[in-house]
Amino acid sequence: MAEGTPGSSHEGGGLSRRTLLASSAAAGGAVWLLRGLVRPGSAHAASGPPPGFPAGLDVHQRVFENWAGEIRTDQLWTCAPRTAQDVLDVVNWAHGVGWTVRAQGHRHGWAPLTVAAGTPAAARVVLLDTTAHLTAMSLEQQAADGSAAVRAQAGASLEALLGFAGAAGHGVTAAPAPGDLSVGGALAIGAHGTAAPAAGESPPPGHGYGSLSNLVTELTAVVWDEGAGRYTLRTVGRAEPDCDALLTHLGRSFVTEAVLRVGADANLRCRSFLDIPATELFAAPGAPAGTRTLAGFVDGTGRVEAIWFAFTDRPWLKTWSVTPDRPFAARAVTAPYNYPFSDSLPEPVARLAGDLVSGAWASAPLFGQVQYLLAKVALTGDITDVLLSGTLVRDVLTGDVLTHLLADGLRSDLWGASRNLLEYVRPTTLRETANGYAVLTRRADLQWVVSSFAGFYRTLLAQYAARGEYPVNGQVEIRVTGLEDPSVCGVPGARPPLLSALRPSSDRPDVDTAVWIDILSLPGTPALHRFYRDIEQYLLSLDGDRATVRVEWSKGWAYTDTAAWAAPEVLTGAVPDSLRAGGGPGWDAAVAVLDRLDPHHVLSSPFLDALLR
Repeated sequence: MAEGTPGSSHEGGGLSRRTLLASSAAAGGAVWLLRGLVRPGSAHAASGPPPGFPAGLDVHQRVFENWAGEIRTDQLWTCAPRTAQDVLDVVNWAHGVGWTVRAQGHRHGWAPLTVAAGTPAAARVVLLDTTAHLTAMSLEQQAADGSAAVRAQAGASLEALLGFAGAAGHGVTAAPAPGDLSVGGALAIGAHGTAAPAAGESPPPGHGYGSLSNLVTELTAVVWDEGAGRYTLRTVGRAEPDCDALLTHLGRSFVTEAVLRVGADANLRCRSFLDIPATELFAAPGAPAGTRTLAGFVDGTGRVEAIWFAFTDRPWLKTWSVTPDRPFAARAVTAPYNYPFSDSLPEPVARLAGDLVSGAWASAPLFGQVQYLLAKVALTGDITDVLLSGTLVRDVLTGDVLTHLLADGLRSDLWGASRNLLEYVRPTTLRETANGYAVLTRRADLQWVVSSFAGFYRTLLAQYAARGEYPVNGQVEIRVTGLEDPSVCGVPGARPPLLSALRPSSDRPDVDTAVWIDILSLPGTPALHRFYRDIEQYLLSLDGDRATVRVEWSKGWAYTDTAAWAAPEVLTGAVPDSLRAGGGPGWDAAVAVLDRLDPHHVLSSPFLDALLR
């Protein structure tokens, strides 16, 4: 999934690309981390295009590189289809000559669901970039209950989709923080935001607490037609056979467009808290009255995110609440991406990130403290902790940096239309790798999940540090969502996406909540894969009566000591088993449908063939 092309400088005194390129060798590491600002170039193939490629379609060779740069290939044949018929023509050509086709969106993902790292130029694969032309959107209908249906082609970005819906007075309850995700890519992996029902809250029509895939009312996909002996386009309604397998297909199909049900837009208030100790926010269940726990905030607002910087003791907690009118204390915002201090790192902070990448991995505790203080100053204006901190911190958060942060205005209390508060990660943010898991549990056990995880994480990080290892230099991110409720889409007889991490279990109606846990760190950090493996093994060993753990498809999982997506017992055991459990159709049913719709595996890859079996 590809990044947008931002300008050469950024608001809020951030570090420009030109400044980075002129910086010292230490800052050269930061250039590497932010290299996604420059889109990979294309080159003409010395041997000409693939033989017999459909006439009239430009095809060129281009490097594929994902968000964090961990997946990078040789120059692969890439085409930007202008219509769904172009997609069909390429797929049928590929079937005839023994090639494969992969959908390519904005490349804002971590897992090798499009292509694997190191895929050679000789690979018989064509990438179809949907983001160039397949971006049309239309408002299909508006209902008296305030809901509406929006039709979007696969290459439209979520930023564009939410902006289009918002202009007509519609929105969603939750969405991923980055806007540079394609609709097709987001649906393929069951993209989500953070939202569960607050105490006593009932969602209005068109709104729900699961993934974006659960909002789909119909979709159009490329499927094999046995009678015609070729691939065709098929539109499938939400209650029709096969739709539940296509809703979250992991890249094993090609969806060209989808219709999503959205609801009447709501103004949100987003508040930031940086004064709650991690020991309090993630306290064990049964804490004394008045303890500010994550579960308590979920009960109060339904929408929370905790960002816990490595080696710090006070997370950055964000809460969103439905607030029709602007509170007096809140700052009104009229556009998304309202945290410029994290979108474009100030130069001294970028230099520290460069030091890490250049080998100073033991600076992780300093980097975590700097990230926390950077957020605190920018959000609240409180510079006390900076002034009282050690010399190393003050060397990074200099007076000039503090002046820039304060000049930009405080942002701990924001109010505005939903999309302006839900989208807050630009392509210019620090490029980190991430693992990802959804822990499905009862709402009553939410605090037990976060408390158990926080205790294990804190202990494990200390054990690694005691050995002189600092595998984490980013942050833990914790979000909470509800599970898929098919009634949200408004189609009678709709079923939940079969491969969604949020698919409920038919034999456990009491399990109604998912706790999403991601740990971020800079790519290449020593011991990171081993640390991720330890975290994964801990999560998979959680009490099975209180927790079911599923992987977050777009992130990292199945860790060995040295690699992600590589542990056989997780790839072919824990992952499919987590979606087989609970009764009803699941993993095996989805695999059977996807194989039937593409029996020749034209829309697949070696990784997906090994996973989906």
